[in-house]
Amino acid sequence: MTLTPLVYWAQRHEEIYLRVELTDAQNIAVCVQENILRFRAQGHGAKGQNEYEFSLEFFLPVKPEVSYKSTQRQVNITVHKEQRGWWDRLIVQERKPAFLAPDFDRWLDESDAETEIREKVSSKQKIENILKTGYLFVYNLVQFLGFSWIFVNMTVRLFIFGKDSLYDTFHTISDVMFFCQLLAAVEVLNAAFGFVKTGVFPTLIQVSGRNFIIFVVFGSLEEMHRQPVVFFVFYLWSAIEIVRYPYYMLGCFNTEWKTLTWLRYTMWIPLYPLGVLAEAVAVIQSIHIFDETKLFSIPLPKNIGTSISFSYILHIYLVLMFLGLFINVRHLYKQRKRRFRTKKRKAN
Repeated sequence: MTLTPLVYWAQRHEEIYLRVELTDAQNIAVCVQENILRFRAQGHGAKGQNEYEFSLEFFLPVKPEVSYKSTQRQVNITVHKEQRGWWDRLIVQERKPAFLAPDFDRWLDESDAETEIREKVSSKQKIENILKTGYLFVYNLVQFLGFSWIFVNMTVRLFIFGKDSLYDTFHTISDVMFFCQLLAAVEVLNAAFGFVKTGVFPTLIQVSGRNFIIFVVFGSLEEMHRQPVVFFVFYLWSAIEIVRYPYYMLGCFNTEWKTLTWLRYTMWIPLYPLGVLAEAVAVIQSIHIFDETKLFSIPLPKNIGTSISFSYILHIYLVLMFLGLFINVRHLYKQRKRRFRTKKRKAN
């Protein structure tokens, strides 16, 4: 004899929840066909151990995929609505069957369900914000420690060894600088994915330019390793970054230190152009070395010529470098102007 179990229901804007009162259910079969849910299982229900079944024709269309989970005391079924919305009732018939009742443990009114959604979204956003803040803080902290080590190390060596420290900067500092500049490529991704409110193009110009100098101009030519210009390039880079990264670290927690803010938006005015000038000197010094060594030269067919020297690319790079300087200075000046205008407005 087939019996009907007790079924309790509740809804949300996207799901229907059914709770079938069936203990130790076995041989469970649940499906949705033509908007009708059919259930069959063996278990201990309101009328003892037996085979139980029921069917429900839903009030509005639902998706055919249905999921269920059986526990020792009941079977929980989840059905997804075809369209998001709130139903006036569960089934097509206005008069509900005797075995069907509201599940008051999960029952919510429409307004309460909206509140539940907002709370879930808010909680998810809070978790995402915490993770993003933690990630940005750790990244900026690592970069600050790296550039601080470079700046302090170079300063101490300059006081101890004087001019001699200018000639072995690459051998003592380059490993840490390589690490910091490789890691700086993450800043382009941060801007691209909206983790920080910074333009992608200016960030890409700065990161690419620095990596070109350190890996191509300095890293590939041993003759450049002992040039004093390496000291000035590394020192100017680190002087800017030991201010910039702490500023970003405080920004992760919406905290501001006025002195640090002023330094962040003022120090770049002399240091950034000087850094570009030092990079340009390094490129100019490397041109004749690339001509002599033929390193990175592009071979050509014999009937055209021997090869295209990499120095031609360096000449083009010099032009692009100063174009990038103009773009970044313009971008930084706008940031500075916007920042201090906002502070002045808040003060008034």
